[in-house]
Amino acid sequence: QLQLVESGGGLVQPRGSLRLACAASGSTLNYNAIGWFRQAPGKEREGVSCISGGGSTNYAESVKGRFTISRDNAKNTVYLQMNSLKPEDTAVYYCARARATYSACPGFSPNKYDYWGQGTQVTVSS
Repeated sequence: QLQLVESGGGLVQPRGSLRLACAASGSTLNYNAIGWFRQAPGKEREGVSCISGGGSTNYAESVKGRFTISRDNAKNTVYLQMNSLKPEDTAVYYCARARATYSACPGFSPNKYDYWGQGTQVTVSS
C-alpha cells in the first residue's frame, strides 16, 4: 500500500523560501505523475504543480517562476522548492499520485489522483 508523507512546511517571512518533500513508501513513484496541491482556510483545494514520470512539469499560473518541482527517483521522493513566498501562499500543502492510467500530468482535478499525503502547513507571515 502506497503511503505519501509530506515534510518541510513551517513559518516563513514574505519573500522567503521553503522546500517541501513528498516521500513515498510501500511502492515506487518512478513511473507516476506526482502533483502538489494546496488548500487555504475557506477555499477549495487547488493544484500547484505536477511532474510526470518522465520529468515534464506543469505549474499553476500563480506560482510560475517562483516554485520548482523536482523528483529524486533513487530516494522515491518529490520536492517542491518555493521561493519568493507571499502571504497568499499560506495553505496546507498536499502531494498526490496521479492515477496509473495517466502517463503524463493529468491536470489539477483532484479526482485524477488516487493517493494523498496528510499535508504540511505553510504559513507566510511577517
